[in-house]
Amino acid sequence: MSNDRPAGEDLAAFAKRAGQLAGWAARTGFEFTRKLPGVEIAEQIVKQGERQLLSELRRRLDEVDDPYHAALTAASAMNRPDTNGSRPVEATITLVHTRAQLEPLRAAMAELLNHSIGFGRERAREYLYAIILRQLTPDEARILSALSDGSPFPVVDVAERTSLGAAGRFVLRNASTVGKAAGVSLPDQVPGYLTRLIGLGLVELDEEVPALETQYEILLTDETVREAEKSVKRAKFVKRTVHISRLGAQFWQACDPSAG
Repeated sequence: MSNDRPAGEDLAAFAKRAGQLAGWAARTGFEFTRKLPGVEIAEQIVKQGERQLLSELRRRLDEVDDPYHAALTAASAMNRPDTNGSRPVEATITLVHTRAQLEPLRAAMAELLNHSIGFGRERAREYLYAIILRQLTPDEARILSALSDGSPFPVVDVAERTSLGAAGRFVLRNASTVGKAAGVSLPDQVPGYLTRLIGLGLVELDEEVPALETQYEILLTDETVREAEKSVKRAKFVKRTVHISRLGAQFWQACDPSAG
């Protein structure tokens, strides 16, 4: 791969290859033909290819315009002794209006401000999505995939009921059935996953949906919810729903591997 290609183009190319791989598996009914002769070997090849693509994609995401990483590299260069070991090598960081030696945090902010000058709308959007993608765990990606069609899922908060029947101290927030629907590896971490996705602006909470009453009843039997209920004298359940946000839908459309 040529080193002259912009990082954004390389990133898009790897994402496209990953999407094509997933699309091929879906089109050929890969899941249903595992028992055919030779398919087990083919499956291993596909999985190896997926791992290589994901590993390379993550490496590139880690390198995409990380201002703090650039600042730390520059700071390290400032403090690195020359070949004689007598004095540090001089290094400078480009600022919006000046050049100076800065602390990493200040230099990182300067780097972001520099980016803001040269970024167009599409490049800024790509940067935003890349930064978001770097922060997601595999389980959170599964949850976002489950929500990507716009369907709402039940959410329950557990609070301590006050003497007036209101919700007092909350002992659990954002428990939901979406984790099991998504097949996450750590079901007990779903409340934390949803809290993070809400913080990233990818999903939103809304009012209770009566049509989901059966799912609410199932959610109330969840082990995490039951443990929270036991931790208070009198529990009050606050029912809501979670669905993908506008930003989440745009982000998923840009990153959906099956659309490659």
